[in-house]
Amino acid sequence: MSSFRIFDIAGSALSAQSVRLSTVASNLANADAVGSDPDSVYKARMPVFAAALVDPSGGSRDDSAGVQVLGVVESQAAAEKRYEPGHPLADAEGFVYAPNVNVVEEMVNMISSARSYQSSVEMMNTAKELALSTLRLGR
Repeated sequence: MSSFRIFDIAGSALSAQSVRLSTVASNLANADAVGSDPDSVYKARMPVFAAALVDPSGGSRDDSAGVQVLGVVESQAAAEKRYEPGHPLADAEGFVYAPNVNVVEEMVNMISSARSYQSSVEMMNTAKELALSTLRLGR
């Protein structure tokens, strides 16, 4: 395995955490939006990740080792039903529907994602320093 492979792995982790941060930002931005029916209201989104593994024999099972983003899926949890008869979007029974976004959970996801991103950057910096130190040995 090439020693430069670590940059590919760390880069895929950075890309995956970037997608995660974007979905968290979207969820938080839409947390207070309401709608007149449960089908039209915003639904929380979550990225789906998978590990891309390397064969022990040296061949790659996928294009590269690291993290793959398989997609972003919508939550299947029901929208929150609130009784607000004076709201302009209230239905005939006086209910509005709020997104199924848990703000506390999204904040935890944001902190976790930011720390994962930071550790991937540190891994790339360490690998770069090790490569430069190895090159200096050859002088």
